[in-house]
Amino acid sequence: TMTRMGQNVLNAWNDNDFVKALHSVGQPLPMKTPMVHGWPCNPAQLLIAHIPDKNEICSFGSGYGGNSLLGKKCFALRMGSILAQKQGWLAEHMLIMGITNPAGKKRYMAAAFPSACGKTNLAMMQCKLKGYKVECVGDDIAWMKFDSNGQLRAINPEAGFFGVAPGTSMDTNPYAMKTILRNTVFTNTAETSDGGFYWKGLEKEVDVSPSSGRKVIDFTGKPWDPTTATTPAAHPNSRFCTPASQCPIIDADWESSAGVPIDAIIFGGRRPRGVPLVYESFNWRHGVFVGASMRSKATAAAEHTGKDVMHDPFAMRPFLGYNFGHYLQHWLSFQNRQADNGSGAVSLPKIYHVNWFRKPVSGPDNFLWPGFGENSRVLDWIFRRLDGEVDTEKTPIGMVPTKDGLNLDGLSDVSPSQLEELLSVPQDFWRQEVTEIETYFKQQLGRDFPAEMEDELKQLHQRLS
Repeated sequence: TMTRMGQNVLNAWNDNDFVKALHSVGQPLPMKTPMVHGWPCNPAQLLIAHIPDKNEICSFGSGYGGNSLLGKKCFALRMGSILAQKQGWLAEHMLIMGITNPAGKKRYMAAAFPSACGKTNLAMMQCKLKGYKVECVGDDIAWMKFDSNGQLRAINPEAGFFGVAPGTSMDTNPYAMKTILRNTVFTNTAETSDGGFYWKGLEKEVDVSPSSGRKVIDFTGKPWDPTTATTPAAHPNSRFCTPASQCPIIDADWESSAGVPIDAIIFGGRRPRGVPLVYESFNWRHGVFVGASMRSKATAAAEHTGKDVMHDPFAMRPFLGYNFGHYLQHWLSFQNRQADNGSGAVSLPKIYHVNWFRKPVSGPDNFLWPGFGENSRVLDWIFRRLDGEVDTEKTPIGMVPTKDGLNLDGLSDVSPSQLEELLSVPQDFWRQEVTEIETYFKQQLGRDFPAEMEDELKQLHQRLS
C-alpha cells in the first residue's frame, strides 16, 4: 500500500544500489511473552538502526507503523535526508498540494507540520472559499530538487497515506473518508460489531449509543461503552493505511517523475498563544530561520508528550538523518545555487508560517480561527502574494496580512476583534519565544550553529527591542 512495487520499479532501478531494510517484531515463535494489545512486539528491546555507509535499515521489536513501515520515515526521511545532502536536493516531512484559483491558475505548495497537526486535512482540503480547488500530490513526505532551469520540483515517494484516524470525519476531511472506504488497513482503531471502524470524531457518522444495538471493541480488545468509558475507543495515534490512488482529489501529476513545481513552502504547528495566523518570511535565509525555529504543542504522535510545547525544526526533529547544523547549512546553500542550464540563480520558493490553532488570551477556550476548509482563505492570501497582488504589514517576525488582506467574504465566525488578535504579534510573548529558541539552538547546535542563523537570531532580538 505504501510503496511502489513491480516491473516498473525494477526498470527504474536499473541495477543501482538500493537501501536494504529488515524489520522484526522481536517475538520468535513460540512466543515467551504476551502480545501487547493483541500485537506481537518487543518494546523492552526495541532498536531502530540506520546504517548509511551500508545503505541498511534494521528495526527490531517495534509495533509502531512509523518504525516498521521502513520505506516511510526510516528510508524516505532519515536515510533520504542523508542522500539529499550528498546529492544536492531535499528530503522533507512535507505535504504537496496543487491549488487552483477561480481564474484557473494553478500553483503547487509544500507544507511541513508536526504529526497530528493537520497535514492530511490540508492536503485533502475541501475549500470553503468559492472558486478554489485543492488537489493532493502527497500528505506526508516530499523529495524536492531543482531542475535544469532552476525550478524546485517535488515528488511524493510514497504510494499511500498513513493518516491519523481520530478527528478524521466527513466534517473535517470528507476526501480522506471517501479514500478509506476500501482496500484500507486500520491499526489501533476501535471496531464495531457490524465490522466497521470507530474513533473520536465519528460520533455523527457512526451511532454507538446503547440504543443503536451496535457494540464497540476498543483498541485494547475490550468492550467499550460511550456512556461509561473513561478512556478513548481508539488510540490517539491510531492510523489508516490506504492507497493514494483512491483519493477523489488526487492530482493528475502525482506520479510524474519530473515532479511538480513548488512556488511556496509553508511551515506550521499548534500554537495556542502569540503566533499569528499567517506570516511571510523576509527572504530565503529568514525563511530557513523560521523553519528552524518551529515549535508546536505536543501531540499523541510525539514521544516527549510530557512537554507542553516542543521544538520541532522543519517538523524534522524525529527524522533528521545527520547533524542538525549541517542540515541548516544545506538549506542555506540554495540561496547561492545556480541553475544547471547557466541561466542564473535558481528560483527559490517564498516561505510562510501558519497557525490554525491560536486561542484568545481571555474568554472561552476556543480556537479563534475555524480552520479546515476555511484555511483556503489563507492559501488564497499566499496565492495572491505570489502574484504580487496584496500588500503586507511588516512585523518583527515577518510580514502579516493587512486588516483587509484576507478574503473573509461569507465568513461570520471571525469578528474584527478576533481577526486583529489572529494577526497580532505580541512583543512580550515573542521576547520570551526568541529566548527559548536561542537556548534551544545553543543546546542542540553548539559550534555547528551556522553564522547566518546566528545573525538572524541577533536581528530578531533587535527588532523586538
